[in-house]
Amino acid sequence: MLPIKNSQELLNTGDPAVRTVLLHIANNALTMLNAESRIASLVCLEGNCLHVGDRTWDLAKYKRIFVIGAGKAGNHMARALEKILGERIARGIVIVKQLEPGDELRHIELTLGGHPYPNEAGWKATRRILELLDACTPEDLILSLISGGSSALMNCPADGIPVEEESRLTRQLLTAGAKILEINTVRRHVSAVNGGRLAQRVAAAGAEMINLVLSDRVGDEAVGTPRVPVAYTGTQIGIDPTTFGDAWAVLERYHLLERAPASVVAHLRRGSSLPETPKAGLPRVHTFVIQGLEDACVAAVAAAEREGLVATVLTSFLEGDSRQAGLFLGALAREVRCRQRPVAPPCILIAAGETTVRLEGEAGSGGPSQELALAFAQQVGDLRGIGIAAIETEGTDGPTDLAGGLTDCTTARRAREAGIDILNALDRHDCCPALTALGDHLVTGNTGTNLCDLNIIYIR
Repeated sequence: MLPIKNSQELLNTGDPAVRTVLLHIANNALTMLNAESRIASLVCLEGNCLHVGDRTWDLAKYKRIFVIGAGKAGNHMARALEKILGERIARGIVIVKQLEPGDELRHIELTLGGHPYPNEAGWKATRRILELLDACTPEDLILSLISGGSSALMNCPADGIPVEEESRLTRQLLTAGAKILEINTVRRHVSAVNGGRLAQRVAAAGAEMINLVLSDRVGDEAVGTPRVPVAYTGTQIGIDPTTFGDAWAVLERYHLLERAPASVVAHLRRGSSLPETPKAGLPRVHTFVIQGLEDACVAAVAAAEREGLVATVLTSFLEGDSRQAGLFLGALAREVRCRQRPVAPPCILIAAGETTVRLEGEAGSGGPSQELALAFAQQVGDLRGIGIAAIETEGTDGPTDLAGGLTDCTTARRAREAGIDILNALDRHDCCPALTALGDHLVTGNTGTNLCDLNIIYIR
């Protein structure tokens, strides 16, 4: 089955010549990025020897093997590892955003957490993971599966901070327009597990830990085929260069010190007297990054070349306001179509990163990729031969079940004919109903990857 489940529906409207190419490239790129196949090519078991890249672990040396993890690609990652290790897994708990048919595993429990806002279910699951780790010994091997969204899904606030206040803090940071790295800086310093504290707990127990990570950080390079462990920062298992002072500065920058939960402000104020997150590598902790954000660009370029098209990566650092990003990308597509610069059509343009939506007051239903796609359609208007597939690569864009939107040179006209006001939808951050009504919505479900936003533009 194709990753984009409503591919045929998307071809039944709009410009079929544009949409056919966009869907071929998007489906092929998402297939190449699936973490289940990536892990299968990296990890194998031969007798008692577990091979991860170029490294080998003799499983006969360990009494128990545990699997833990969190992230929006956790379903597929856990499935891959269970196929490899099977009954050798003593117990497994992986926290995910959503469950689908086929997610029923025998040795690894997949359980739901909250995203983008931490919730009590995620907290309870995290507590069970911590109980498992606290019972570990130097004779145990821990395999962790970490992908985007793990900071919200695996949530255990520091002592004195209720879960609901951690959730409210996350909502405040998101609606204020804070960048994901700024949000994570705060999260790491109000948490008992983020910012490397989970790995620190494993190291304190003396157990060995192998981490398989999908890195969704803007600016990360393409991984290719990972063969050896690397130094990694952030999430629950990497060292953390940020400080309590940095977290305080983020709240100050977005004028949140007066509005943030009192428990959070009090905790950060005590930061100078609290243990910092780990700043150096931990013993017996090995991290393999199996994908980075740039890999999404590499996959999209390869898929475009299969279609016989020249592909140009504009950026893998796309951040900022989603609507403004859509307007800019639309203006660039017009420049290519009308002036044949900076490249000439037919061509594919690729932009990856993580844009955000800043909410003020009440908002409708939507997400960053949906907003970008609709703003792009507003900008290109009726100019023929242009389209974009704006995809949240893990399959859920914002608090919706859509993965994003596919809009083209017919979207604005069809919206007018249907009485849909694109500007009003953008102003109200209510793009999900508009895209769905137009048949320009992307549906994927779990894709098995999580590499932020991938925007594929076709100009024919």
